[in-house]
Amino acid sequence: MATISTETLLTALNWRYAVKHFDPTRKIPDETWTALEDALVLTPSSTGLQPWRFIVVTDPAMKAKLQPAAWNQPQVTNCSHFLIMAVRRDLGEDHVDQHIARISEVRGIPVESLAKFRAMITGNLDRARAEQRLDTWQTHQIYIALGNFMTAAALLGVDTCPMEGFQPTKFDEILELTGTSYGAVVCCAAGYRAVDDKYATTPKVRFPKAALVTHI
Repeated sequence: MATISTETLLTALNWRYAVKHFDPTRKIPDETWTALEDALVLTPSSTGLQPWRFIVVTDPAMKAKLQPAAWNQPQVTNCSHFLIMAVRRDLGEDHVDQHIARISEVRGIPVESLAKFRAMITGNLDRARAEQRLDTWQTHQIYIALGNFMTAAALLGVDTCPMEGFQPTKFDEILELTGTSYGAVVCCAAGYRAVDDKYATTPKVRFPKAALVTHI
């Protein structure tokens, strides 16, 4: 397996920042965006359930509709691709069965051989539902996808800006998610930084590693 150097990884992560001003004239090439979508699909999730839906917005008219519900932040309309991450609410046995069927298909094994695995998953979901933490648990999963996406983008030289500053219920209405099993949780604008974005050269502020990492 080909690997990247530690220098390449850290250079990309130091280069990355939450872009405030995108260059609206620069678009992410199709090949690059396809790789980023693949990175989203490859994101790990608890028991592999993938409780999410990724909505990619490139249409200027749709971006313009969404912008007021994101407090008019310019990243929504100026970025190349605006990504909305929606989580599956009240995850149930129908979703589990889809997952089991997919495992059977990809790995070429009988569905029946996965009965114990299915029972374990549904048991976990039932307990989480009884404790009223099911949606919270699944919502937390979406941030794994966000982090994976942003890191992959940085490695490919694509700028990003994660955004929680929006009105989820209004986004759901605009994207026709209202009444479905999915709800918008977090967004990420992607594209290329404008040359006049001062934050591109602002030093990162992080606590010293010793304050954050403990070795035992």
